Amino acid sequence: MNTIITTIYLLGVPLLVMRLSKRWEWIDKVSPMTVLYIIGLAVANLIPDNNPVFNVDTNTNTLFSNLAVPLAIPLMLMGCDMNNWNVGKAFKVFFSGLIAVLIATVAGFYIFQPSEHTPESYKAFAQVCAVATGIYTGGIPNMGAIKQAVGMPHQTYLYITSYDLIVTGLYLVFVIFFGKTVFRKLLPTKLSHSENSTHDDNKEESGNKSVNPFDKEHLKSTLLAVGLTLAIAAVSYIVSLLLSKDGDPNMTVLILLLTTLAIAASFLPPMKKQQHSFDLGLYCVYVFCLAIATACNVREMDIAGSMPILYYLGFIILGSLILQILFAKLLKIDGDSVMVCSVALINSPPFVPLAAALLNNKNIVVLGITVGLLGYMIGNYLGIGLYHMLMIL
Repeated sequence: MNTIITTIYLLGVPLLVMRLSKRWEWIDKVSPMTVLYIIGLAVANLIPDNNPVFNVDTNTNTLFSNLAVPLAIPLMLMGCDMNNWNVGKAFKVFFSGLIAVLIATVAGFYIFQPSEHTPESYKAFAQVCAVATGIYTGGIPNMGAIKQAVGMPHQTYLYITSYDLIVTGLYLVFVIFFGKTVFRKLLPTKLSHSENSTHDDNKEESGNKSVNPFDKEHLKSTLLAVGLTLAIAAVSYIVSLLLSKDGDPNMTVLILLLTTLAIAASFLPPMKKQQHSFDLGLYCVYVFCLAIATACNVREMDIAGSMPILYYLGFIILGSLILQILFAKLLKIDGDSVMVCSVALINSPPFVPLAAALLNNKNIVVLGITVGLLGYMIGNYLGIGLYHMLMIL
């Protein structure tokens, strides 16, 4: 019974909020994702675990959060105009973000390492530094690989995973509630003619002017988009499983294939500039947002284990964000690009569609996923390399 109720909750609430945003302007202004995040947090933390009426089924919630992104990425990418993608900007944004993370990680290592300067304590915090580098330049897959490579104790690893949920969750709250305003105010940009027209298109295609993908006139192309998306997701998932060593899908391969196949599909004549494809992807992002917020139960988090690690991870996120904004001012990078790059590095590529939806900028999806994939690819090298460098020093 809980499975059915949870399914109705996860699929129905985002749809209801989308409908209400067309009637109540304030929902569209604050963003439906903000509303969904608040609802999810309230359900996770205010409803007792033994509630007889409604109790979220954890497995169902996890299933939907895992499925939503592999479906959202192809749907949103197939609705993008790939002609506006700038390769040079992608590398400029990535390397400025990467350098910011590395500086913050190394600086934090010397600030927050334990006061007792023994070889054992130094080595233990060097392991933390290595894993943190892997997380915030790549993602969870890098975290596990580096943990094994540097021989980190399991208990320390559990502390890091708990604290990472806290700090990245808080950063995501900041992005959802204030990100668009803060980044665009700190990093305004003068758009070129082509970018300006794209920006106007995004405005027209967002909010109350979005199309209904289930209208009769759009139904055929909607079914085509859904069919292509399911095929792309299935192929990507199967290949990622075949190339995995531990039985779980290889996330780098999965996202790389999802992105590549979706970009290729976007050039098919029936798929060019499909706004309703993007809107379906946006709905998947809303489901994902509600699911991750519903899973954020602060009562289950271990926040008293090793507080210096918590302070260290918080310092990395705050420090790298400040540095990234400073670098962006020097390099004249716009706020949308910096925000999506920061989300891709700190929260990982699956959160890129969420950032793009917040910005009402669908053409930023490719940039964000590119940044995240580059981070996945070099995260292990950076983390392990930094560990050995610190041990030599």
